Amino acid sequence: MEMVLDWRSLGSLLATVVVFRTALRNFLPPEAEMLLRRFLAWVAAAFRPPSDTILIDEADGPTGSANDLYESAQLYLSARCLATAPAVRLHKPRQSPRPVASLPDSHTTDDTFRGVRVKWTSTTRTVDRSGSGGGGNPYNIFGRGGDQRGLELQFPRQHRDLVHHHYIPHLIDEATRMRLKSRERRLYTNRATGPCDDHHRLWTSHAFAHPSTFDTLALDPALRDEVRADLLRFAARRDHYARVGRAWKRGYLLHGPPGTGKTSLVAAIANLLDFDVYDLELTTVPTNSHLRRLLVSTTPKSVVVVEDIDCSLDLSDRNKKTKKGAGVGVGIGTAGDEDAAAQLAVMSVSPVAAAVMGRESVSLSGVLNFVDGLWSSCVGERLMVFTTNHPERLDPALLRPGRMDRKIELRRRRDAAALATAVAPPE
Repeated sequence: MEMVLDWRSLGSLLATVVVFRTALRNFLPPEAEMLLRRFLAWVAAAFRPPSDTILIDEADGPTGSANDLYESAQLYLSARCLATAPAVRLHKPRQSPRPVASLPDSHTTDDTFRGVRVKWTSTTRTVDRSGSGGGGNPYNIFGRGGDQRGLELQFPRQHRDLVHHHYIPHLIDEATRMRLKSRERRLYTNRATGPCDDHHRLWTSHAFAHPSTFDTLALDPALRDEVRADLLRFAARRDHYARVGRAWKRGYLLHGPPGTGKTSLVAAIANLLDFDVYDLELTTVPTNSHLRRLLVSTTPKSVVVVEDIDCSLDLSDRNKKTKKGAGVGVGIGTAGDEDAAAQLAVMSVSPVAAAVMGRESVSLSGVLNFVDGLWSSCVGERLMVFTTNHPERLDPALLRPGRMDRKIELRRRRDAAALATAVAPPE
């Protein structure tokens, strides 16, 4: 017997449901109604596949220290899941160019990863940390008590391995990339200080907003594409460097006459990779140990730049200096003696560092260890970029593969856009 559901029968059904619901509320005791609700929820859960839940609190431990995973999840949700959320909370950090969205309390949104749907829910609960001693801890974000926010991640139980081993690492990687993309990049310069100054005050910084990009550089298109591909390949090969046991760094030597765009190329490299820039002035560094402290105090994802390195310190070819020194010893007071003295005067240390130490103590050996020594692997991914107008003056040890992996010669436009020599094959 075929049943036809028209508008009249649909209205009768709805009216019956309303009357039945009203009768339950009027005649059923509250305790019985609660039991009925629990029974219906149990029946509904019995027909659903089992699920697991991961709780991510805003702060963990008795001290209430901030939970990085919570911040990463909020940042991930702000771009991935909140497009379909019914409500969002917007916040604009001081150094962020755009507002950041987050999930309001007691709201839910969904995400899909490799075909598996997961559910995120924001929670708030009251905590009392008065007995844990957290009120005197400066890292306790709650003081002695307050509301702690958190996130609940629910997913089907059969996909537990996928969520734990793939989805959570994917969330962290995406949040790291987004945090790097949205941060305000900085231009650092080292301070002219002595070796006993505070370790955290070795650099001063300003906002880095240079407009140069690879699309605006006056470079040969083939060379521009080659250098850009080499940089992107370097930035993406963390596992490769770890597997072969090498420090995650790469060296570039930019050389050519003044005004050929060496500084603009450095800025374009930093803008391409979203790296900070550390402009190292060697003439203000008093000792080799101070140079190592400067290196250790840099951050990952940075470009360390030494401009006009041939004019900073005496880093010229040791063989040439030996020959010139022999010539000077034979003919004192000659023109050759004056030329050698003038060259050494140009390459001497600055008066600031000389006043601190009384002598020049940053040596070629110290610079070589800075570029390729044990301390060079203590920071993370990093580019070392040296610029010079006279590469022939530099010692060959500074230019060997592993220290300067690529040499790029920039010429004036009427001669050529640029020439590049790969000292070491691309990684």
